[in-house]
Amino acid sequence: MPQSTDAHTALPLQLRAAGVSVVLCAADGGLPSVLYWGADLGPLDGPQLAQLRHAATPSPVSNDLDRAVSPSLALEHAAGWNGRPGLTGHRDGTGWSPLFTLTSLDAADRTEGGGRTEGGRIEATGTDEAAGLGLRIELELLPSGLLRQRAEVTNTAAGERPFALDALALTLPVPPVATELLDLAGRWGRERAPQRTPFAVGMHTRENRRGRTGPEAPLILAAGTPGFGFRSGEVWAVHVAWSGNHQTYAERNSTGAAVLGGGELLLPGEVRLSPGERYQSPWVYATYGTGLDAVAGRFHRHLRAERPRSGPRPVVLNTWEAVYFDQSLERLTELARLGAEAGAERFVLDDGWFRHRRDDTAGLGDWYVDEHVWPDGLAPLITAVHGLGMDFGLWVEPEMVNPDSDLARAHPDWLLATGGRQPLASRHQQVLDLARPEAYAYILERLDALLGEYDIAYLKWDHNRDLLDAGHGPQGTPGVHAQTHAVYRLLDELRALHPRVEIESCSSGGLRVDLGILERTDRVWGSDCIEPLERQQIQRWTTQLLPPELIGSHVGAPCSHTTGRTHDLAFRAGTALFASFGIEWDLTSATPRELAELAHWVELYKEVRGLLHTGEVVRAEPYDPALAVHGVVSADRRDALFALVQLDAPLTSVPDMVRLPGLDPGTRYRVRVQPPSDARAFRQKVPTPWTDGGVVLTGSALAHAGVRAPALNPEQLLLVRVEAVS
Repeated sequence: MPQSTDAHTALPLQLRAAGVSVVLCAADGGLPSVLYWGADLGPLDGPQLAQLRHAATPSPVSNDLDRAVSPSLALEHAAGWNGRPGLTGHRDGTGWSPLFTLTSLDAADRTEGGGRTEGGRIEATGTDEAAGLGLRIELELLPSGLLRQRAEVTNTAAGERPFALDALALTLPVPPVATELLDLAGRWGRERAPQRTPFAVGMHTRENRRGRTGPEAPLILAAGTPGFGFRSGEVWAVHVAWSGNHQTYAERNSTGAAVLGGGELLLPGEVRLSPGERYQSPWVYATYGTGLDAVAGRFHRHLRAERPRSGPRPVVLNTWEAVYFDQSLERLTELARLGAEAGAERFVLDDGWFRHRRDDTAGLGDWYVDEHVWPDGLAPLITAVHGLGMDFGLWVEPEMVNPDSDLARAHPDWLLATGGRQPLASRHQQVLDLARPEAYAYILERLDALLGEYDIAYLKWDHNRDLLDAGHGPQGTPGVHAQTHAVYRLLDELRALHPRVEIESCSSGGLRVDLGILERTDRVWGSDCIEPLERQQIQRWTTQLLPPELIGSHVGAPCSHTTGRTHDLAFRAGTALFASFGIEWDLTSATPRELAELAHWVELYKEVRGLLHTGEVVRAEPYDPALAVHGVVSADRRDALFALVQLDAPLTSVPDMVRLPGLDPGTRYRVRVQPPSDARAFRQKVPTPWTDGGVVLTGSALAHAGVRAPALNPEQLLLVRVEAVS
């Protein structure tokens, strides 16, 4: 319920949810600032909040401002913040240093059943009449404990001069105990590799200028107490929910004040606000927790609560690494038959079904079924797939175009380009300018026609090149901002026309992974590399933002398409199990024994996906880089599945104890090896004693003492099932 709409009496105020408190205050009629964000402080009344504010008020220091100030949510230079300001821009050299006066403040609790308050929101508006600007900031603490904020700036000046907006970033303060930073780097095929740095005085900035969330995008930027891990230390983190250019940064200035934040990265002149026009930033999400698992859990709970189609995901059979461009009805029907026998529930026809697409050099943009490959259309294949009990999915790449295509030849002006030149080619592709109404209408009509003609349940939506030199229109003005909004609008409109169709975000594999695209899609492709050794790290860190059911992971051929390494089926399938499971393997080349073993893995996935896709992701602290331990624990703490993953040869000869975290301390659990992961791991080894018949221990014993790890060969894994017995 609303607390107050009086801009001068509503503050300080407190928001609380899921073990998190946020306290906001304001001074001298300015915009609010965050006084505190972190572990729950318990309910504080007005006098207590006033005392907290008094206790936290800084004092002036020598050779600085005569009166110490706390930076507002807008981080205005004119209010005393000497770091990166939140809003930058100008109107022909004026209005570049705004100072906003608070004009209204709406505060509301988010009350659940029984009168229990879980979170809340504020909306603060301010104006700077001299600069001719208005600013509205929304800040919301969600029931999951996630905090998110966004802002909207309006050109309120009279006359005709536009305001050139350079940046609108949103930040949150972090305390001085946060002295270490973690974010993720990577490249195609090896996305999301962790890196740590000290949180020193200065700026740590990650800029994404690819026009899409890139392989080196940080995913999250976390600050924490020294040595924070998966289950230890205090951690504060942010994520920018935007699929175009964006920036994420951490800054500590000379006063010791530190912030985490980010926003859209605007290209020069990309947003020019005429009088009355406004710009709204993307949401910037922030989360606090004890350890990275707690931080991840808040994102997972939010995504599961907000998504109408969350929950256990079907077994996918994708054709790409099975047949590549070599498509025929006979071959694909046989692949579908073998997949159905193994237990697949969804068949996805990948690249190569449309006109002129015999390789990756031609055809993108010509979204008509190729009459030479499919003389009777896709209907015979879809009928066969449905007859085998599977639904049908289709690969598309609507944002891209090959210069060697009917579309590009007919409409060369529909390509993003600037300076009278065509951008450098990448994968023989250019980008279709979807901010151009004719191009947008063409793609929408083609996709709508395909979904209307055929019974398609799923679109694998790819995006295989960066938006390099991406100019819009005859003048070639910067076009990434408009392109990103056009893609969002296209997805929204297509979903409205075909609400039952699910969409996967695939972008050179796992590049476009962010909460902006996930407002409109049902899973992401984790990486084009499905080789299990690489996927162990990729999935381990992708779950820092996304729950397992949103991350596509498939069982490939024994010899990996991307790395050339060979792995047994237990390692391949056991890795894909902890995600949205699928198969991407020419099953016609598999032996009867392999097909039977694959069917056992599919059967296990169907048995445990209700657990894996609703439970809590847990990752044990690594004591040996050669061994990783991760798992999922059910919401009621009565069931769990762990993977003991031998990534490399251990330094010591005798395996040590491994801890199984996240269980209820007082509950007794039976711990046993989960078939079929034992099919090869112990064939030529002496098992550890407990693996013969299992063992019963309390959750506390498993978390602190653990069980002896079995001796596994490098690049093998063992599944461990943990079930309550009392």
